[in-house]
Amino acid sequence: MAEPLKSVLIANRGEIALRIIRACKELGIRSILAYSEADADSLPVKLADEAVCIGPAAVRLSYRDARAIISAAHAFKADAIHPGYGFLSENPDFAALCEQEGVRFVGPSSEIIRRMGDKIEAKIIARRAGVPTVPGSLGAIAEFAEAREVANEVGFPLLIKAAAGGGGRGMRVVETAETLERDLTEIMSEAEVAFGDPSVYIERYLTDIRYIEIQVISDGVTVLDIGERDCTAQRRNQKLVEESPSP
Repeated sequence: MAEPLKSVLIANRGEIALRIIRACKELGIRSILAYSEADADSLPVKLADEAVCIGPAAVRLSYRDARAIISAAHAFKADAIHPGYGFLSENPDFAALCEQEGVRFVGPSSEIIRRMGDKIEAKIIARRAGVPTVPGSLGAIAEFAEAREVANEVGFPLLIKAAAGGGGRGMRVVETAETLERDLTEIMSEAEVAFGDPSVYIERYLTDIRYIEIQVISDGVTVLDIGERDCTAQRRNQKLVEESPSP
């Protein structure tokens, strides 16, 4: 069992940082806020036990600067780094860097982030665990012939998805066989540009459904689910409203 945390460096801002600061106060943990020059006068800076500027306003030079955040954690002798969400929270390289530097990362291990960040790998893991998945390809689609074979099995409409996609990007609904080859080529090209990985897979496109998420947390020993939420209301594949409990 890991030693209890005594201090946490928060690598985020705004409402996210406020929630973490309040949680730290309730748990008796010293909070250290890493902030950019743009947030110097923000409420989280005032409420944190300590605060350190890690760079200018540009996100890539502050909240996405892994080395600056690690350096701040060492300078303030933080036991752990809490990334909040967004920024570096789902970056496996940052989680791995924390592991290498001996600073605990509040979140999954770098291996889990990497495997779950690859949607093809995540789906394979789910299947092995006996979790039902949407019908589709068993792995990455390398060429049109494979896509056509899968399409014949699952039928139209279908969805082409980038393995490394996220945030509503890297998806294309294909309504008919006539556009399949063109759509496949385009989405693979888009995935390469946007995510540095052209890998895609195919799933049946489901309509008239509810999009329900269930969050699960674990400390490696105890596993808890913390309820479900309905994320059906979306625009351009981006969630607009999340309702919990789901109606």
